[in-house]
Amino acid sequence: MRRRHLLQGAAISAALPLSAMTARADDWPSKPIRLIVPFPPGGTTDVVTRLVATELSKTLGQPVVVDNKPGAGTVIGVDAAAKAPADGHTLVTVANSFCANQTLVKALPYDAARDLRPVGLMGLSEHVLATHPGSGLRTLADLTAAAKKAPGKLSYASFGNGTSAHLSGAMLEAQLGVDLIHVPYKGQAPALNDLLGGQVSVMFGNWPEFRNHVKGGKLVAIGMATARRSAFAPDIPTLAEQGLALESNSWNGILTRAGTPDAVVAKLNAAINQALAAPAVVQAFREGGIVSLAGSPAQFASFIRSETDKYATVIRKAGITADS
Repeated sequence: MRRRHLLQGAAISAALPLSAMTARADDWPSKPIRLIVPFPPGGTTDVVTRLVATELSKTLGQPVVVDNKPGAGTVIGVDAAAKAPADGHTLVTVANSFCANQTLVKALPYDAARDLRPVGLMGLSEHVLATHPGSGLRTLADLTAAAKKAPGKLSYASFGNGTSAHLSGAMLEAQLGVDLIHVPYKGQAPALNDLLGGQVSVMFGNWPEFRNHVKGGKLVAIGMATARRSAFAPDIPTLAEQGLALESNSWNGILTRAGTPDAVVAKLNAAINQALAAPAVVQAFREGGIVSLAGSPAQFASFIRSETDKYATVIRKAGITADS
């Protein structure tokens, strides 16, 4: 339902033409734009950001410089944007962890609502629950039986504490009534490597990075964490089909400093939506298995509030901390 809501919201949102913006935005941008990515290079969020940044540069007439600034569960990069001038020349790409951190991190150096302003969503990567072929697990029933037979023996990897993969694993434990060991990594790439090597039992991961391994037989897809079968993986049953009402994904969007003029935010939002409609981006998303989420700043703000509430419930119920 969450994905359907997002796509419906995107469908009714029309990007404003750049020519319709007020005169106050006419001289923006007046210098190169810094677009902070609080993740290491190479992941889905970094790839999506760079695709959009290329198109933004063409539309806005200024270089858009992607600056990878990972660390502290994305807090370092987000904080840099929260303390930048409110002129629209510093942006930050955020993902699920931005919402989770509002509950997970006790003393954030920024106030998410006061210091930052949503500009627009970009993309969403559906999650697949996967395992190594040597595990002997093929279905959700297999996983449930194995976990109940040996409590605390099976493990699940994540991109790090508080990430979507971690919180989805916690929801999996709660709904199945099993005890799994959480193994956090510093990003999806090292977690995926250990899943491929059989060092961990299962993992929720982004379909774009997992699909070739699943198709090549190096990983087994237990199920897609989607409400209905994915258009990118129609042959893989959903977890819902197997009796588990769990949806999981990784999304990304762009924020800027609060106080940035409305006209600048509107112009930037229009440019993002225009970038998402560019043929090169459309093709890359389609080939990469990424769902486009064009929409308005207000829709992104509402989405952030919903995601923050959802993750707060999961974190508190599971007793998750920044170190667990």
